[in-house]
Formats: sequence, structure tokens, C-alpha cells
Amino acid sequence: MARVLVLGSGGREHAFVYKIAQSPLCEALFVAPGNAGTARHAQNVNIDPMDFEAVARFCQEKSIDLLVPGPEAPLVAGIRDVLEAQPQLKGLKIVGPSQKAARLEGSKDFAKQFMQRYGIPTARYRTFEAGQLQQALDYLQQHPLPVVLKADGLAAGKGVLICESHEQAVEEMKAMLSGKFGEASRKVVVEEFLQGIEVSVFVLTDGKDYLVLPEAKDYKRIGEGDTGLNTGGMGAVSPVPFVNKDFIGKVEERIIRPTLQGLQQEQAPYCGFIFLGLMNVNGDPYVIEYNVRMGDPETQAVFARIESDLLELLDATAAGTLKHQSLQISPYTAVTVVLASQGYPQTYEKDKVIEGFDEVEEAIIFHAGTRQDGKGQILTAGGRVLAVTSLAETLPQARQLAMKAAATIRFSNKYYRRDIGLDLERYEQEAEASRQN
Repeated sequence: MARVLVLGSGGREHAFVYKIAQSPLCEALFVAPGNAGTARHAQNVNIDPMDFEAVARFCQEKSIDLLVPGPEAPLVAGIRDVLEAQPQLKGLKIVGPSQKAARLEGSKDFAKQFMQRYGIPTARYRTFEAGQLQQALDYLQQHPLPVVLKADGLAAGKGVLICESHEQAVEEMKAMLSGKFGEASRKVVVEEFLQGIEVSVFVLTDGKDYLVLPEAKDYKRIGEGDTGLNTGGMGAVSPVPFVNKDFIGKVEERIIRPTLQGLQQEQAPYCGFIFLGLMNVNGDPYVIEYNVRMGDPETQAVFARIESDLLELLDATAAGTLKHQSLQISPYTAVTVVLASQGYPQTYEKDKVIEGFDEVEEAIIFHAGTRQDGKGQILTAGGRVLAVTSLAETLPQARQLAMKAAATIRFSNKYYRRDIGLDLERYEQEAEASRQN
């Protein structure tokens, strides 16, 4: 039996809590700080995941066996190393990499250098620092378009810009090196633009052995047809039609195994999730980015398809015994649609009453930016408020159910994309038509 603490307050963490609570191995479940949805499955605790002393104290007081950090910030800041150094937490298992290994997400420049060292396929790049503005501008003027600019550090999913003109690239480079994304963009990676279809592949590893979880496609832009500003993610679909055994075989051989071997060689202990943001370029996978945790909202779609006991998998990962585990995955399709506050990812209003929860059928509702008031009402408390996930035999059926659920929930100035999964539906139709010809 395990006593578990999940760190975080978003839709991803609600998905973790939702799955862990189903395990017969779960004795007690806490989430810090959680949201109005996690409170239904676990005890919310008012602790900031970045307050490592408070997290350590709570783990000791409540005899926590397993700690699962959801977001990247505590991992990049070294929560694993800090807690492992405390003798009173000797028995605590942690699902998350060391600070050294978490640099794969914490620094885009480090990740690119790492990929170069181990021959992992990725786009060509150059990195510039604040003192190299003129070299950066000269380089950009010669660069083929479009060109990708990436803040080196953590920028909450918003530090990547695709520039269609040299003028835009120059302006953005100046803004970024002047601190547009704070410390995160004191260093900027300039990358060639890869033409292809994006897909996210998720790996659970104890550092030696690994399991490949269901893949997903997420939708980053705020507007339909992938237009407008980048967000943390407006929806996700799993599985992805073009991801077959052959493609996953290439991902394992060219990316997953060299990544784990590289981390071992650099003595950077890795235990937890690796999220591979990939571009499928004519059937070949290229790494766009590494993340050292699960994605949001991809987790909500991926976990809906995992039929195995998640707590058992997490415990084996932290114990280094993942090789004895297998993964049961549903053949059904999951579609996740994010309900956001109007104005997100820029300024938006909060504290709008949310209604219609009881009227939703055939969908799981994951809370992200929500809180409960003194009267028991659930209010909006963030840009991304909820995510609804539906599971069905086919993509069109899952899409229909998710859209119906998204329309059923009500709050003032609700916004969601109605085209989530539509591109994959078209892809399936075109593939079917070409097979018949």
C-alpha cells in the first residue's frame, strides 16, 4: 500500500490523481496545491510545489511513500536532489529526474548540445547570448524562412516563436535578448524550421528500462486552424493515425535508447517521464524538444487510454524495477478539448461560476484553473479552466462526444477550439481513399 503526494494544480495533475485513486494499492492520496477537481479524489494541501522545505516536512509528517511532481519547474529546480539529501526522507520514492538530467528541458541549448553529442536527429541550430546581439541579427538576415526562435529556459510553453519574415525575426530576437521572457530568453536558440507533422511520444523510464506510453498530438495555437498565439495547449488526440510500429521503432532506435545511454554516460540519473516533442518528416522522427514530465493536455488523453494500474507503474519506476511491468493500452481513441477563459493566453477574467457538470455524459472532466468558493460553487481561476476527454471506438465518435461535453459546460466567456482532431480525421479519410485506389 502506498501513501502518495502529487505536486501541481493543473489538468495534468488532476489526470494523475484520477488514475492513481483507482489503484487498490493507494492507501492515501494528497495533492499540493490541487484544484476543485482534484479535491474529489484526493486531499488538497495548501503547499507551493516550489517550497521544497514545506514539501519535505509534509512528506515526513504524513509518511509519504511516493512523490510525483507534475510540472517542470520543481524538477528543473532540483527537487529530487534536495529531498534525496535529507536523511529523514530515506524511504521516499520520487518519480522525476535529477536536476542534472532535468536540464534536457531546463535549457534548450543544453538539449541541442546533448542531441549533437549522441547523434540524435534534430533541426540545425545556433545559440546566441545577450552580448551577441549583432552576430545574432547578421545570422538571422541570412537564414532561410520561416525561422524558429526559442528561449533557452523555461517560459511556460510560450517561449517558441516561428518567424515568417526576417524583419519579424530581428524584432523578436531583440525583444527576447532584452528579456521578453525574463531570464528564460537571456540566451536564444535559432533553429531551422522542419516541415512535417508534430507528434508527442511519452516514455516512462527508471533510467535503464522503459515503456513507451500512447502517443498524442496536441494543439498549441489559440485559434482554429492553428492560428494565433501559442498557448500551453488547447486540446489533444491519442492515438495519432500516422504513428505505426515502424515509426515507433525508429523513435526507439534513434531517439529513446541514445537518450537513455547518453544520460547514463553523463551520470545524470533519470527516473520518470520523458516527453519527446517530435516532427515526423517524411516518416522520419526529429526531436523538436525534450520535456522531463508529462504534457498538459496530452496527459488527459494518454491516461484515458492506459488500462494498467498507474500507481503500480509509478512505484516500479521509482524502485528501478520497471522491467517487470507491462502496459495495457485501450485501442479506443481519446479526444481532449480544453475550455479556456476568453482572452487567454493574454489577460482574462477569473471567478466566473461554472455550471453543467452533472449534465455531461460520456466524458471525463479534468479541472485545471478552478477553485471552490465558500458556497460550494466551482469558479474559474485560470486561463485554461477545464479539459473534457472522451473515449470512443473511432476518432469521429470521440470528437463528437468531446465537443458535446465542451458545449454542455457553461461559464461566462467560455472559449474552446471546435477543430481539435479534425486534421487527423481528414488524414485518416485521405489515407483510406488512397488505400482503396
